[in-house]
Amino acid sequence: MAGENIHILKDGNFKEVLETSKIPVLVDFWAEWCAPCRMITPLVEEVAAEYKDKIIVAKLNIDENQATPAELKILSIPTLVIFKEGQEAERVVGFQTKKELFALVEKHL
Repeated sequence: MAGENIHILKDGNFKEVLETSKIPVLVDFWAEWCAPCRMITPLVEEVAAEYKDKIIVAKLNIDENQATPAELKILSIPTLVIFKEGQEAERVVGFQTKKELFALVEKHL
């Protein structure tokens, strides 16, 4: 489901990836059954390709990894969260247009 520039996160490696990253991390919290999640996937993949050296783009399946979404209070999906220096910088919930998603990323580079 993930493109070559997309990192797959799990409860076990989530904090390590965020804490060791020198660049912002965009995490897409999603599930296989979520239609808006499937709709936004190509846009997330475009961000990953366009900004591959400037931001880490990752996906976390909330059905397979429930501890992290619970800890972060992810209540709806898709939820996209940008982390900088291991801390949440911004969160958007629901489908985002390409323009909105790219603007979100640009704001945090």
